[in-house]
Amino acid sequence: MSVHVKRFARNPLLTPGDLLPSRPDFEVSCVLNPGAFRFGSRIGLLLRVAERPVPQSGMLSTPVLDRDGKISILRVREDDPGLHDVEARSFFWNGRFLLTTMSHLLLAWSDDGGQTFVPDYSCRLLPEQPCEAYGIEDARVQCVEKEYFITFTAVSAAGIAVGCRRTSDWKHFTPTELILPPSNKDVALFPRKIEDRYYLFHRPSDPACGNHIYLAESPDLRYWGNHRCIAMTRPGKWDSERIGAGAAPVETSAGWLEIYHGADHSGRYALGGLLLDLDHPERVIARSSRPFMEPEAPYERNGFYANCIFTNGQIVDGSRLLLYYGASDSVVCGVEFKLDEIIDSLDLVL
Repeated sequence: MSVHVKRFARNPLLTPGDLLPSRPDFEVSCVLNPGAFRFGSRIGLLLRVAERPVPQSGMLSTPVLDRDGKISILRVREDDPGLHDVEARSFFWNGRFLLTTMSHLLLAWSDDGGQTFVPDYSCRLLPEQPCEAYGIEDARVQCVEKEYFITFTAVSAAGIAVGCRRTSDWKHFTPTELILPPSNKDVALFPRKIEDRYYLFHRPSDPACGNHIYLAESPDLRYWGNHRCIAMTRPGKWDSERIGAGAAPVETSAGWLEIYHGADHSGRYALGGLLLDLDHPERVIARSSRPFMEPEAPYERNGFYANCIFTNGQIVDGSRLLLYYGASDSVVCGVEFKLDEIIDSLDLVL
């Protein structure tokens, strides 16, 4: 069965030019990969905003988090002999690995059912701790027992780990806790307990063994164990290089439906689905043999990282799934699906 992909008519919903930077000497390079949630009558997006210092001729500049928790600017002359391996995202300076931008999270609200969003500049989650020194990226948001859990990628010189902050009112937030050590990312919490355990997806990375989706469980939403690999990359397919969970799985009569991203060896990102047993989520019932959404629109095929659609935020509205995604690591977009079409498109795992 085919899946109808109904991109929002107003795509892209948010671009770098739509946002104010966190300080006047910075500029917004990209806005991407938002978490999504309901709060009262509103829909919120927690945007990843990548910023950099306003460029100066002959200089390479990057934000850095100082030991006192304040963000300053490191400037290096482009002819500095200690500078090498300069790329769009990163560079090395005197043996130190640095990023060209620093990401933080910015809240945006919709009062029209998730079609348009207005930034809320009173709510920015900025790096504060050493584990976030290079930025906070790709938040997932899940309300569990009346508290919102924000899980995100915390990046520093010590590695890529999983951080968590909590809030009940979107005004006050707990300090970051690292809930999974490096190298890990793509954490999505299940919306409820299964029997007496909480569950989450995560994606450890290993240069020898690859990038696969794992399941973990916890008695208290803080300490996670019983890790199991539930889905691996597949040679020769659309998800051959890396895979990772999107937002929380959706509970349906057929099972837990998880939307995930997959990348092939060319670096092209697309979206597919996993269907898991409701009582035993480590059991995969069905999986996409082909992606149900691929980069096709111009804003998905061209940008900072071309041919890329990446989601970690969604809203369930009856039989509809409103999915928010980053396109080409540059802009934020929306798309609508029918849940039953996605489920019917999956192939049984034998």
